[in-house]
Amino acid sequence: MALTGRAALIAALASVPVGVWDPSWTGILAVNAPLAVACACDFALAAPVRRLGLTRSGDTSARLGETADVTLTVSNPSGRPLRARLRDAWPPSSWQPGTETAASRHDLTVPAGERRRVTTRLRPTRRGDRHADRVTIRSYGPLGLLTRQGTHRVPWTVRALPPFTSRKHLPSKLSRLRELDGRTSVLTRGEGTEFDSLREYVPGDDTRSIDWRATARHSTVAVRTWRPERDRHILLVLDTGRTSAGRVGDAPRLDAAMDAALLLAALASRAGDRVDLLAYDRRVRALLQGRTAGDVLPSLVNAMATLEPELVETDARGLAATTLRSAPRRSLVVLFTTLDAAPIEEGLLPVLPQLTQRHTVLVASVADPHVSRMAQARGHTDAVYEAAAAAQAQSERRHIADQLRRHGVTVVDATPDELPPALADAYLELKAAGRL
Repeated sequence: MALTGRAALIAALASVPVGVWDPSWTGILAVNAPLAVACACDFALAAPVRRLGLTRSGDTSARLGETADVTLTVSNPSGRPLRARLRDAWPPSSWQPGTETAASRHDLTVPAGERRRVTTRLRPTRRGDRHADRVTIRSYGPLGLLTRQGTHRVPWTVRALPPFTSRKHLPSKLSRLRELDGRTSVLTRGEGTEFDSLREYVPGDDTRSIDWRATARHSTVAVRTWRPERDRHILLVLDTGRTSAGRVGDAPRLDAAMDAALLLAALASRAGDRVDLLAYDRRVRALLQGRTAGDVLPSLVNAMATLEPELVETDARGLAATTLRSAPRRSLVVLFTTLDAAPIEEGLLPVLPQLTQRHTVLVASVADPHVSRMAQARGHTDAVYEAAAAAQAQSERRHIADQLRRHGVTVVDATPDELPPALADAYLELKAAGRL
């Protein structure tokens, strides 16, 4: 039975007489002509790599933590079948740690004149764009003794989008919005600023809502119902300065702020309000304006995907000036920033009157849940010191929040899991009170 591949090579080497051994490849071929012929034939029969045609198709985006399938089509125009090992290289953050080798390498057989497809499944671990690197192909001959190898550049980009994990809160917030909007049987009384309809008075209604003219025309007391005004303007302002780079849990503060911003944008667009986005530190990193209700959420997700914290101090004056230019009419300005003492007292507070004079301002800040756990720690000396430090940090945040509230600012300070629903509730309360 004829030997093939590595077995043929081992048998050929074993047949070399003792004392004639040459450790170099040239020596091996010199002492064994049949092996040399086999290697030459094997190399000649391996399909050429440079003549292969490669094209891509598939997904161009995926939410963080989800998969994206990118298909590589390999065309073999030569007259020899292709037996190959293919490596589709992408940046390391395109896969979960430890899975790159299995996901990026493919065995491939393409008959002469035909094409085959292989699919690389990506699972990005960071937001942003992932660009395809080189495709390396190793073409084997029938015996597997010698190979041809080459690389191809086949461009493709997959954008890893924010995961929007707070989407789970949207149904309950929309239910509350429908109550405010008068579309369900539970009507809020005396709230909002836009007249909706008349209904019969029930005990507990605000007497200021009684419509005396309608009551005079009917045998029962009639009261007005209200609904929140529509077509309000909301400007989401992401502070992308150095404080947004601080990690809370497994992600930067900026990621938690994005998640809360997306929930608020989804809710506000359903309420009929217009939502814009501004990302700023020392210059504008993203500006999104004039999107329709159906397009605002995809546009926001796409714009946020490539944002990264910048390790610079945020220019508060520049942020305020850019905000005023981006929102010339009265708006709800939702500023996602830190409640640390220095950035607020030295940066935001001096320029805050410029914003509050023209707009309703809401500050949303991401709190670190680890600080709360530290504040409750007891049992040994280190834990007591940690608890004291945590209590001091919490006290400073409350002091900063009180300072902002004295300037007429609504403050929402919550952990990453609690911030999105808390911010949505604050928006609904402002809407119900007619402050938008």
